[in-house]
Amino acid sequence: MAKNVAIFGLLFSLLVFVPSQISAEESEGKEFVLTLDNTNFHDTISKHDFIVVEFYAPWCGHCKKLAPEYEKAASILSSHETPIVLAKVDANEEKNRDLASEYDVKGFPTIKILRNGGKNVQEYKGPREADGIVEYLKKQSGPASTEIKSADEASAFIGENKVVIIGVFPKFSGEEFNNFTALAEKLRSDYDFGHTLEAKHLPKGESSVSGPVVRLFKPFDELFVDSKEFDVEALEKFIEESSIPVVTIFNNEPSNHPFVVKFFNTPNAKAMLFINFTAEGAESFKSKYRETAELYKQQGISFLIGDVESSQGAFQYFGLKEDQVPLIIIQHNDGKKFFKPNLVPDHLATWLKAYKDGNVAPFVKSEPIPETNNEPVKVVVGETLQDIVFNSGKNVLLEFYAPWCGHCKQLAPILDEVAVSLQKDADVVIAKLDATANDIPSDTFEVQGYPTLYFRSASGKISQYDGGRTKEDIIEFIEKNKDKPAAAQQEVEKPKAAAQQEVEQPKDEL
Repeated sequence: MAKNVAIFGLLFSLLVFVPSQISAEESEGKEFVLTLDNTNFHDTISKHDFIVVEFYAPWCGHCKKLAPEYEKAASILSSHETPIVLAKVDANEEKNRDLASEYDVKGFPTIKILRNGGKNVQEYKGPREADGIVEYLKKQSGPASTEIKSADEASAFIGENKVVIIGVFPKFSGEEFNNFTALAEKLRSDYDFGHTLEAKHLPKGESSVSGPVVRLFKPFDELFVDSKEFDVEALEKFIEESSIPVVTIFNNEPSNHPFVVKFFNTPNAKAMLFINFTAEGAESFKSKYRETAELYKQQGISFLIGDVESSQGAFQYFGLKEDQVPLIIIQHNDGKKFFKPNLVPDHLATWLKAYKDGNVAPFVKSEPIPETNNEPVKVVVGETLQDIVFNSGKNVLLEFYAPWCGHCKQLAPILDEVAVSLQKDADVVIAKLDATANDIPSDTFEVQGYPTLYFRSASGKISQYDGGRTKEDIIEFIEKNKDKPAAAQQEVEKPKAAAQQEVEQPKDEL
């Protein structure tokens, strides 16, 4: 499951990270973000009822974009009525790796809210710009549910662009109220919760109910929905299911981003239609897509429609091109994808039905197959992975790398030396694959960082290489783990099998 989270976490960061608009000069001077490491982390956390910690890596582009926003937010929150402390940990440093593991850090930046001296840990799910960070953390540091005493308070609290849950109660006590507030505490990072004694304060829905009832407001679909179920699990399920749009919209509007997060966090297959929102026929596409989504929404598929202008990160991630628009791509949690370019509205339902019936072949993201591949380290792409690694019958050491990765650049000349040293061994192949530009079969290889090296023996045994990064270490590993090519092994086994058969052949009795 961690593998799937990493995939969609990466995709989400590509889609919705909002670049910083604060200049470097604004962050100069006094630093308000507290720097922590393994020597002072737990002692510092234990002294705070509420503290926010960012786990970052110095090389991470998203961390660099967040840094001035995070610093500005820390400066503002230091003057809050009850100051809120923001801290950071360099999780890339070896001495802090145990902290990163303890707090389940799988990507950068990861931000955690720690309460009660670190006893309660919560994911930060708020904005990534300073003003948004400030407002989100002010709410998170207060009560989990806010009492609403007037219609004006209700209108201001509910707003227009978010999901809000309000409980209506005859009194603020009893099992229903206690279950509601307990769930509000659990889900406070995802939703705003309120409670009131008067349904007449609320802008939509039946105003005469005295409760207990939970009313969920949302800026899409039917706009509000009620529930009188106060079992905690049932109420949580009601909230989660009711707060997902039939079709999630992705564009440049930040208020849509929380719904994009929920879209990628669902366990469903994820259907994504990318069109030009300003092009002729866009409204027809949106209408047909919604009709199709209504048909399949209970069949394990979630739906998103994205504006091409806002989706360049997704195009890079999937290896798509703008001349393929309008296009639809469906991704499963195991990484398998299905793709249809240059789609027309009337073919949406037909293609979705073919996909559901199993009549659409999976799509593999791949760089072009190299015209020549004569270097000592062979280049593998998505379309040649099967031939070079799985079907060659050879012992293959395969490096998964990223072009921007410093450790990969350091390893590259070492792998060249290994390949040159083993060139005379026709049974061994040293190869590399750009994991940012080609699909990786996630059921075979688990790649969560770069470089990652795997060894597949000629007989098909796969193991991850986590030994030393010297030429000698790598060669020693290969020599120890390699075996004869599958074809050669079969030739060796044939005479053995024939001899065995001859020995076992029954003799005629005299």
